[in-house]
Amino acid sequence: MNQTNESKYIQQHLANERTYLAWIRTAIAIIGIGFLATTLHFNTPLHEYMDNALAMFISGFSLVLGLLTIILATYIYFRNRKTINTQTFHSSFKIIVYMTVVVFMILILFMVYYSVLLLNT
Repeated sequence: MNQTNESKYIQQHLANERTYLAWIRTAIAIIGIGFLATTLHFNTPLHEYMDNALAMFISGFSLVLGLLTIILATYIYFRNRKTINTQTFHSSFKIIVYMTVVVFMILILFMVYYSVLLLNT
């Protein structure tokens, strides 16, 4: 699109950019949760009670989900940019469902992790 068309929708484009950056921060937090799980596991007595595989799985799973969030957020950013300019914008439903599922999956993994820990102590 040319600059004149985009300048008509400056507020919408700025909101789209802020939303994109919020998704990037969310992805970084998801990845950070994985590193936190691994760090807690290996730097505390937790590793004496449990197999390392579960902590590594949580870490790897969080990394993959964080990267998928970045990819999806980037796709949605460019899709929204296009739909703002063509005045055919529709709100995002799929990414909200995706993020809800992601958060619940991570919470379930942590509950399993700490349940196994409590049963082994």
